[in-house]
Amino acid sequence: MILSKLRRLFFCASIAAGVAGSLAACAPLRTTSGYQAIEHQPKEMKVGVDTKSTVLDQLGSPSAQSTFDPNVWYYVSQNSSEIGFHIPRVTKRAIVAITFNKDDEKIVKIDAYGLKDGHIVAYNSRETPTRGRELSGLEQLLGNVGRGTMLPTQQENPGQRPGGP
Repeated sequence: MILSKLRRLFFCASIAAGVAGSLAACAPLRTTSGYQAIEHQPKEMKVGVDTKSTVLDQLGSPSAQSTFDPNVWYYVSQNSSEIGFHIPRVTKRAIVAITFNKDDEKIVKIDAYGLKDGHIVAYNSRETPTRGRELSGLEQLLGNVGRGTMLPTQQENPGQRPGGP
């Protein structure tokens, strides 16, 4: 009697633990990556007042600099959410581009971009063919048979350099 009650209690507890575990697996995993504003926001910088050094002191180093113009700094951050084994989905993206004057290094303009400002880039999936012929598996395995020998010739002694004393 007591044993059957313990079995029933164990069975109910294991079912409850399984349900709780499966529900916990469905909870979204949220991640934040990129620039993390702690004290100052990039949007708080003042055009014509702040310089590169004050921006660097207040915000820290930028996430990226422009490739062609070192006077444009980007502060990038994004939040994403992933449920189970699905591909992570970006839920929020903030990009602040700060452009500096190259003469006096003061801020000329501040642009803010979000997730809606992005564009989907279509990648070309074609491959560039390589020259030469394709070998089958058997040709790859037997390709070097008969091309040389692994045994030393009469003139070479094992352990000596070829052509040496």
